[in-house]
Amino acid sequence: MTTVNVNGIRAAAKKGFIEWLAATEADVVCLQEVRSEPEQLPAELRELPGWHAVWAPAATKGRAGVAVLSRNAPERTVIGFGSDEFDNSGRYAEIDLPGLTVASLYLPSGEVGTERQDEKERFMAEFLVHLTELRTRAATEGREVVVCGDWNIAHHPADLKNWKANQKSAGFLPEERAWLTQVLDEAGYVDVVRRLHPDQEGPYSWWSYRGRAFDNDSGWRIDMALTSPAIAQKATSAVVERAATHAERWSDHAPVTVAFDFP
Repeated sequence: MTTVNVNGIRAAAKKGFIEWLAATEADVVCLQEVRSEPEQLPAELRELPGWHAVWAPAATKGRAGVAVLSRNAPERTVIGFGSDEFDNSGRYAEIDLPGLTVASLYLPSGEVGTERQDEKERFMAEFLVHLTELRTRAATEGREVVVCGDWNIAHHPADLKNWKANQKSAGFLPEERAWLTQVLDEAGYVDVVRRLHPDQEGPYSWWSYRGRAFDNDSGWRIDMALTSPAIAQKATSAVVERAATHAERWSDHAPVTVAFDFP
């Protein structure tokens, strides 16, 4: 299972995304920041042989947008999480597969001291309620849950290279990190990448295009797969598919791929 912020799928397609998708062994791929409506996509993205696609574009054209691609046809699909404010913002899509619910999330990035940060806080408050209800529903139905996406929060100092300089920056604010702790400790989710890499700095999944952030591996680990506890125990590997060189990148994020021993 893979999650990746494509930073505009049409641009990514011109730089190598289609070739990556053709080569991946993932059964589910969650995309964020698609920035296109389905009818705007070129034929090679609208027609993906071997994939079933659920697209959730934003009402504001050219912004946000998420998608879930799955090898097997979904039993159920849901766009949004029951929010009057955010269901048309292209930030959440959910599918049910046999025994498993998978969601693609693009949490707002925020900006300290602006309405964008207020929006992020409103989103987090509503979304925590949904995450709790999702776990409850899944448990009742005997299902596991994986919420993949760009969470736009680095949880601990090990999750970003320059953490000391970013303590007052959106994405590493104390209240954002505390919220993510709630997701894990109170809503009962497991950060499977961190579980498999407990003592490692990173592995980072986003690097700014500014300066030499990628070359210096000065990144953030904000692309995560959070799961229900039982399936977390079945996670066997977690890899950030970091491009070999800056020139080979097709997004400012890298795919994060988690393998599960799941029937």
